[in-house]
Amino acid sequence: MIPEFKITSTVNSRTLILVTSGYINNVGGQKILDAYVSQQDVIDTVVLNLADSHIVNSIGISFVIEMIEKLGKKSGKLIFTNLDPTIDKTFTIMGLYHFAKKAATVEEALALSN
Repeated sequence: MIPEFKITSTVNSRTLILVTSGYINNVGGQKILDAYVSQQDVIDTVVLNLADSHIVNSIGISFVIEMIEKLGKKSGKLIFTNLDPTIDKTFTIMGLYHFAKKAATVEEALALSN
């Protein structure tokens, strides 16, 4: 059984750090987007730490793409971290790295956000 999706968020300067756990489907994707929208006026960058998320479906990705579009309108950026190899490959195939960056760790992502 797949565990319930959970998300925590912190703001570091003008960077929103989102840490997810569980399956990124319609529920998880909506929670990611909602966490961004609730902070969008005070942040420029989102770091999405997927260390504990190993499965993502197309609906979950659609919410991430919506967040990328919203960030793009304000010249913000999204940085993925701690990617499962399968998710990394999926994001590569979908071309998400043309619109977002990836980093091995949150610390590396924070360095890229400055």
